[in-house]
Amino acid sequence: MSSHILALDQGTTSSRAIVFDKQGVVCAVAQHEFRQIFPKPGWVEHDGREIWASQAGVAAEALSRAGVSPRDVAAIGIANQRETTLLWDRKSGEPLHNAIVWQDRRTAAHCDRLRHDGLEKLFQEKTGLVLDAYFSGTKLAWLLDNIPGARARAEAGELAFGTVDSWLAWNLSGNKKLHITDASNASRTLLYNIHTLAWDKELLEILNIPAAVLPDLVDSSDLYGDCSGNILEGIPIGGIAGDQQAALFGQACSREGMAKNTYGTGCFMLKHTGDRPVSSYNKLLTTVAWKINGKAEYALEGSVFIAGAAVQWLRDGLGIIRSSSEVEALAATVPDSGGVFLVPAFSGLGAPHWDPYARGTISGISRGTTAAHIARATLESIAFQSSDLLCAMEADSGVQLSELRVDGGASVNNLLMQFQSDLLGVPVVRPLVSETTALGAAYLAGLAVGFWKDRNEIERFWQRERVFTPQMPGVQAAAMKRLWEQALERAKGWEICE
Repeated sequence: MSSHILALDQGTTSSRAIVFDKQGVVCAVAQHEFRQIFPKPGWVEHDGREIWASQAGVAAEALSRAGVSPRDVAAIGIANQRETTLLWDRKSGEPLHNAIVWQDRRTAAHCDRLRHDGLEKLFQEKTGLVLDAYFSGTKLAWLLDNIPGARARAEAGELAFGTVDSWLAWNLSGNKKLHITDASNASRTLLYNIHTLAWDKELLEILNIPAAVLPDLVDSSDLYGDCSGNILEGIPIGGIAGDQQAALFGQACSREGMAKNTYGTGCFMLKHTGDRPVSSYNKLLTTVAWKINGKAEYALEGSVFIAGAAVQWLRDGLGIIRSSSEVEALAATVPDSGGVFLVPAFSGLGAPHWDPYARGTISGISRGTTAAHIARATLESIAFQSSDLLCAMEADSGVQLSELRVDGGASVNNLLMQFQSDLLGVPVVRPLVSETTALGAAYLAGLAVGFWKDRNEIERFWQRERVFTPQMPGVQAAAMKRLWEQALERAKGWEICE
């Protein structure tokens, strides 16, 4: 009887693998960072071969650390950075170009043209998304337009498009060559109709995307096939979900009205909205949460492009900390940010602003400003951006959130979590198992192979580790939000691309 589940958590800056036992307890973790490639300002790329090599490496390392062999693993679940776009040769399996990362803004002008042509409403109604360079559709169109011969080869069925889940499934399956994506990832492409749960012919025609390049659509929890030709030989692949939907599942937010926020490279707040898509009037996204047994469930989502990545910038760009873990101690050496506000719009602004031309700014600097003030302002910027999302979410739903469940690397930062609770005015709840993205992927895979009986069983595993309650007076929090809004206005519309 297999005793463990292996989750692959393929993120924006690193690949991780986590081994879980029957109780959803972490047995071993392995992680490896990979290169971030910046060919031009606003452009962000990854090497697809590095993604696969790092992910395969940490999978083997995690199993070794746990003392678990492949035959002890019931299934593999995949959670992945979502909108990042790859195009590869079906015969050789080689990428034709670096992956274009979700943060990349090179197709902002293309989205502007689509809006100018009056197509924004059509895309929003069919996909639940705004027309923004964030999503995969215009990235794929750019690849087909800019790689010599790519469009003709795609139309001839020689090329495969996929987000990172598709790329991992393809490589995991070896010579079986699974070319698949689940509904949660497909719903982030601008090519997928969230009502019909299928690729949309009209949208494909608008973006000039040949259907032959698209992956097959599968449920988020199902038996897709086995690993082949690698160290994971014979392990069933049983779960796929975009990282944020996986975190929602891992946080046991499986009932309508429950919400979570993940603090990673970016910041992503999702609220479960039930079995029907809810339209947003405040520039949030309507997305598929997951599809199980042929039935889709939906969520409202707000996306912050730069969160933990801003802390990495303090480390790598400014050099004021040696590791990301040092930021809390540095920020805590001052009682507040000293009037400094940092807007980390390094790749534009996401929800609810959707300004691809915004750029990062630091406002309120005085002669007395120190590295500690900038560190604290950086942490506070993550909370301010998340507060903007919750305000929009409450306006859309008409219901105030009673608590916010949190996860992701930056959720271990107590100073940040307390400030988040102060701004939101609701409890912020951190779970005992913080690896909720990987845990969600593990749960989906385990359900597919009968490792866990049903969702009721896995929901009983969720436990609180700490609850942060509001300490700041509401008047003070409101005043800080008004100053944040002023800082935001100074960052918007900074760089107009051709």
